[in-house]
Amino acid sequence: MLLKASTITGCSIDATDGEIGTISDLLFDDATWAVRWLVVDTGGWLSGRRVLLPSSHLGEARAGMTAIPVNLTRDQVKDSPDIDTNQPVSRQMEQTVYDYYGWAPYWPAAGAYIPPMGFAGAGLAYPLPGAYSPSRSVPGVGDQTSADADRHQPTGDPHLRSIGEVTGYYIQGTDGDIGHVDDFEVDAQDWAIRYMVVDTGNWWSGKKVLIAPNWIRDIDWSGQSVTLGQTREEIRNAPEYDPDRPIDRDYESRLHRHYGAPEYWSVSEIK
Repeated sequence: MLLKASTITGCSIDATDGEIGTISDLLFDDATWAVRWLVVDTGGWLSGRRVLLPSSHLGEARAGMTAIPVNLTRDQVKDSPDIDTNQPVSRQMEQTVYDYYGWAPYWPAAGAYIPPMGFAGAGLAYPLPGAYSPSRSVPGVGDQTSADADRHQPTGDPHLRSIGEVTGYYIQGTDGDIGHVDDFEVDAQDWAIRYMVVDTGNWWSGKKVLIAPNWIRDIDWSGQSVTLGQTREEIRNAPEYDPDRPIDRDYESRLHRHYGAPEYWSVSEIK
């Protein structure tokens, strides 16, 4: 099931003995587009403190729900490590949280087998063949250059991006402006971003379209812009997206056929 990121943010997180807080943001890996962490605002309970919870250890998220369960107590969350969510989240910070809860991290251990590109595992989504992987070609932190990012970001650190920050990025086709990022469609089972929702603004009567991450040609993180590999006309002629209707497999199939793109669910089912 696909859920809009805007409906996930604002949901409560329920511990086994009460509410922890509300989801204020989602952090995704810009190499795989998997949602790795939920930023939870604890509100007045912990004096506005924000905590990180890994998506892989949350209960099921469903359409229409207002709370997502997690198998933790409020005391466990209260005593969890302090993480500055306003700063880039390093691999060391992630490890600290996993160690505290006694959970295995999402990244493979040294020497572990890594599935081929195109396969999806529990809580870990790999890009489709040919998928754009920004972390290999663009700045990794803020508005640094690639060289600066390489110097300041320790080897092995993830490239985590905030959905809240990327919302609003400008979108360009191969022949001109298209609009801006308005929202994201997130796979609630695998916690993977399947599509960006693009508001076409004044170009096409305010219509909204869906763009999958592997249809992106380039991302300028410092310039806050996304360049696609399609023309404006290709995007205009794509199956129409209705933000008020759930996305079903038939619509996704038509969308992928239009762009001549492989279907992510077919690729991930290869054994």
